[in-house]
Amino acid sequence: MPHPTMLQRFAITGLILLLIGCDDVTSDTDIGPAPIGKDDICHVCGMLIDAMPGPKGELALAGDSEVTKFCSAAEMLVFLLQPENAERIAHAWVHDMAHTDWERPGNDAFISAQDAWYVSGHSRPGGMGHPLATFSTRSDAEAFQRDHGGIIERFDELELDQLTRMSHTNHP
Repeated sequence: MPHPTMLQRFAITGLILLLIGCDDVTSDTDIGPAPIGKDDICHVCGMLIDAMPGPKGELALAGDSEVTKFCSAAEMLVFLLQPENAERIAHAWVHDMAHTDWERPGNDAFISAQDAWYVSGHSRPGGMGHPLATFSTRSDAEAFQRDHGGIIERFDELELDQLTRMSHTNHP
């Protein structure tokens, strides 16, 4: 059997290195919600996220290798629903407020934003305008609504105009 030529050796070595390198690439399907640290700032407004009460948001657009963080679920959704971003969503997360503290939501309470129940127009304060309250179940959203008012909606019912108006309103 003949020995490989120098060109064939380079080609084989290059292929092996390419295959090894593929294991180090993080795809957007591998991304999960990232812990919010005390120094993390909101992608939109630049405020310290940890200093704001209420549910936060995080997302990864298609092709992202890192999570983008927001000081409120509403700020994240305003960003996400922009036409240039809406078609690129890979993952988005919000806090399940039935399982965490309103003043300091925990990093272990993130849920899928697309599956969440949202309560708008309620009486609780939050970061950057009026917040959306976010929950993993309708029954938790209804319990919150009984105590704080508001309207219950699903992800696909939220509209950019509505969220933009809310972000400029302090409280109802």
